[in-house]
Amino acid sequence: MAQQMKTAAIWLLLWLQSTAGVLGERTREKMYEPILGASCFRRLNGTHQTGCSSTFSGSVGVLHLINTDADLEFLLNSPPSPPYAPLIPPHLFTRTNLLRLKNAGPKTISVVLLINRSKRMTQFSHELNCPNQYSGLKLNNSTETVTCDASNVANTWNRWGTGLLHEDFPFPIYYIADPEEIDKLEECFNKFNNFDYESHSLRSLCAVEIKSFMSAAVNSEVCMRRTNFINNLGGSKYCDPLEGRNVYATLYPRTPTESFDVDATEKFIIVSCRLDTTSMFDGLGLGAMDSLQSLAILTQVAHMLHKLLPSANSQPDPKRNVLFLAFNGESYDYIGSQRLVYDMETLAFPSRSTRTTPISFENIEFMLDIGTLDDIGNIKLHTLTSTPPAQQLLQKLNQYAKSSRYGFNVNIESNVGYNIPPTSAQSFLRRDQKFPALILNAAPNNRYYHSIYDDIDNVDYVYANTSQDYTKLADVNDAKNISWSSLQMKVRNVSSIVAMALYETLTGKQYQGNQVANPLLADEFFYCFLMSSDCPLFKASSYPNSPAGVPLPPMRYISVLGGSQESSGWTYRLFGYLLSHQEPSVPKENCTQLPLFYFASLNGTGECRCTTQNYTHALSPAFLIEDYDWRSGQYSTWTESTWSQFSARIFLRPSHVHEVTILSIGIVVFIISFCLIYIISSRWEVLFEDLPASNAALFN
Repeated sequence: MAQQMKTAAIWLLLWLQSTAGVLGERTREKMYEPILGASCFRRLNGTHQTGCSSTFSGSVGVLHLINTDADLEFLLNSPPSPPYAPLIPPHLFTRTNLLRLKNAGPKTISVVLLINRSKRMTQFSHELNCPNQYSGLKLNNSTETVTCDASNVANTWNRWGTGLLHEDFPFPIYYIADPEEIDKLEECFNKFNNFDYESHSLRSLCAVEIKSFMSAAVNSEVCMRRTNFINNLGGSKYCDPLEGRNVYATLYPRTPTESFDVDATEKFIIVSCRLDTTSMFDGLGLGAMDSLQSLAILTQVAHMLHKLLPSANSQPDPKRNVLFLAFNGESYDYIGSQRLVYDMETLAFPSRSTRTTPISFENIEFMLDIGTLDDIGNIKLHTLTSTPPAQQLLQKLNQYAKSSRYGFNVNIESNVGYNIPPTSAQSFLRRDQKFPALILNAAPNNRYYHSIYDDIDNVDYVYANTSQDYTKLADVNDAKNISWSSLQMKVRNVSSIVAMALYETLTGKQYQGNQVANPLLADEFFYCFLMSSDCPLFKASSYPNSPAGVPLPPMRYISVLGGSQESSGWTYRLFGYLLSHQEPSVPKENCTQLPLFYFASLNGTGECRCTTQNYTHALSPAFLIEDYDWRSGQYSTWTESTWSQFSARIFLRPSHVHEVTILSIGIVVFIISFCLIYIISSRWEVLFEDLPASNAALFN
């Protein structure tokens, strides 16, 4: 009987424990409501840290909606129940306001929430007025680039820049884009907070908790030293270098060889652009006008030249080739181009695994770098000095740009001097100012440079979705049912002009054909990179029956080792597909190693193609050089902090009076319990008297 009672007691205890757990979870669900969004995070360089971090246990603040400057003043002038978490719309998310919140201190402002109410927004750029201000071309041991004067904001390359991307904030900044989530926050604010402000300290208020603690601090040198410390037996990492992959391809396949000596007779024209973009918030930022337009033009130029000039042997100089390069990490002091310059100096590009001879600077005929084309109808060809190659290329570009036969109506002017845009060519010019670098760039007109709002709306893109063949060139008079004023047609025009000028440079003959770049290829390209990775162009450039891409655009931030490399991966496949030759005699089972690659192709059935695309490492040489001087400014030193989680949730924060009352009750209960335990333990003989021996014998 006793054993049965003991078993029943154990089961009762287990049931009570499980019930308590379930009730605890239900109570937690009722107390907290999760908020979906994206968090600002911390990056570091050789001199300082930037970005945001919560406290280790999470930062908590009372919600307060900011609609006007007066609402902000309320928070900054002795608010009644700090700390607060202002909900700020984009038009009030300015440098002046953010620095005022920063200076108020974490005891007053503990969280900042950016809400996607963009109707009154006219500009939104977090970058500096001079992007990559402390790298690029420098003179006389200057710490800043000579190509942009930050003191003359009106003439900088980003006159709308706030520089918030390079500020360090003592509180987390959280971006909420979903209208339903914003409504949830505003409803909670209006219900509990938005009345009788003076009594905030006397009642429960709607608050938010953000967890986004950053492990790294101070600068990259300190962080990397902590990470690499020999006694760090736990294997903890505090930060990682920003790194990714550059993508390159050649117009013609290079001859395999076992020799690793430079072939001085081999000549290359480099056509390059930037692959990446950035913003303040993790996983967000499409860089539509910032860098995606130039990547689209580079892709179209490569494809058109591939169609027009299929064989090197038919050219006047079969040793002449075109090298197409998409540099990664250029938003952070030219990581990708700096690494390529370093590899070319050490004869490490391409890698020996490609079984081709190294490419050195003596192999480069000239470089045409495609920068930002904000005004795609008015472009300038920038050079440091006026040289015959630059003058000849400018003449060829304008010959096709202004030709009545093609009707492109694009104006290209010359700009000579140090006022050159922040593009990858600066890494080459910094090594040698005589390097033949030419830069195509438009006057800056992007009010959303390096921000979450440089998106599909910023470039006014509308998907045509024609389901037609985009792999063929188009007739100059055939718009393929796409508006003549659309983004696709503008990209078609500039791509065709550049491809025609390079055609004439390679062949020595003027282009006389009617075929131009296909606007449908631009249409599919932008759909993939701005709307959904699950798209026809990405499927065609993948292996047959590969898993479909996610219905979101690929991330274009450089990231870190092990991070997302979606953008470089898809660009690699596109270069391979659009610059390859079909190999019908090679069966699928033998099409497994580069330069052979098996693509699904347009019809999805699959075909083997001979490709020229490859990767090269986009990791700053600063992380390769032993005892590198982190403050020298020679190479990029950017790192990204590690973190454990990003989360946000709202709840009712009890008033100070409520907290004191609960604490007081707890103390009273503790004292009473202590006294009861003392009394019971001191009087246990009386309270729990043993049974008499005579009675006890009855039970034996």
